[in-house]
Formats: sequence, C-alpha cells, structure tokens
Amino acid sequence: MIDIVDGVQLLRGTPNYLVNVYLVDDILIDAGTKPATRGLLRQLKGRNIKAHALTHVHPDHQGASHPICEAHGIPLWCSEAEIAAMESGDMTGQIPRNTITRLQNVFWTGHAHPVDKGLVEGDSVAGFTVISTPGHSPGHLAFWRESDRVLIAGDVLNNIDFITLQERLSLPPDIFTIDAQENMRSAQKLADLNPRVVCFGHGKPITDGARFVDFVQQLAETAPTSGNS
Repeated sequence: MIDIVDGVQLLRGTPNYLVNVYLVDDILIDAGTKPATRGLLRQLKGRNIKAHALTHVHPDHQGASHPICEAHGIPLWCSEAEIAAMESGDMTGQIPRNTITRLQNVFWTGHAHPVDKGLVEGDSVAGFTVISTPGHSPGHLAFWRESDRVLIAGDVLNNIDFITLQERLSLPPDIFTIDAQENMRSAQKLADLNPRVVCFGHGKPITDGARFVDFVQQLAETAPTSGNS
C-alpha cells in the first residue's frame, strides 16, 4: 500500500492510480472493478477492516464490494440516494447508457450487496465528514477531514489522462456523468473547503491543494453562462 497522509493509504492497482481504493484507518473506501477483486483481497489479507464505504455506486467503485464484505464480514455503507442501485446491481439510473458503459456493466459491475447504512451529508466515516457531491452520479459523496484539510473527492474531478495515463486534472468525462452541471457545482463546493491534500477516484493524489482550487476556479470562469441563471 502507498501511504498518503496519516491514516490514509492507497491500495496498489494495475496500473497504479488508474482506479483508486483507499484504506482510511479501518474503513475501506471504494472497491475498484470486479476483475480487481483478487488483488484487493490479497492486499487486505490480515487487515482488521471494520466497514466498507463507497463514494458512489459505479462499476469501477463497487466492483469488488460484495466479495470484500463477504470475506471480511463487514457492513457496506453508501449514499442513501444510491442504496437501491447497490442492492439491485442495476446501474440504469447511475450512469449514462452508451456503448462504453454497457461494456463496463458486463465486465466491471459487481454483484448486488445489502447496504447496512445509508450515508448523508454530515455523517462521520473514520474521522472524515461526509459531503454530498451529486452530479457524476445521483448521490455521489466525498469525505472531508477538516483537522488537516484532507479531501477524498471520489470522481468529482480526476487527476489522470485516461489515454496517456499521465497526471492531469480534469472533470470526469460526460459519458460517465449523469449531470455535468451539477457535478461542476459539487466541484466548487469542494474547492470552497480549501483542501490541502486531495485524493481522487482516478489519478495520483495531490498534496498541493491550491492546484485543485485554482483549477476549479478556472473552470468556473470559463463555463458558459445560462440564460436562466
């Protein structure tokens, strides 16, 4: 595992930083894709994990949730707004329907699993406060530790170019995002926290949070204005 900050570790992937899974003290945040199951279970072997929480119910974040919860005998927590999707395995309302997401659904989506707790803004997970950040998915969540300004942002923003795999801040692609405008509002909400460290669902975490804040501000300044705004 890769140490990020005190109490936050990143599980190794293939390649690293493409799809991120975090261990925050004894809580697992996200679970990659279904094919990642074996590697994740290997890294978690012997670890005392007490619960598993999701930033959102997408195939590349809940893929290994069921076998991990079964293997470790732990409860699953996700956004209250996405419980039905997690418990049914139905991604219809979670992600736009297109050729790529249909393929993801076949190869990446994990088995349905009962949710023990629906998370809402203000809840606490391993010392982090739950922040409601909808847009990329209907009930997307981020996790915020104010004491040292550490943010687990999920997919509100990415820090990777999916073609070159090089580090690059960007909004999540529209083909994976239910409501891009709502996601942009969530990005601004997170930037307003002025984080010091930002951990992404995709891409290398950054320890210069000003980059994140500045990037979101640039997006806001260049975004087209709506006649209804």
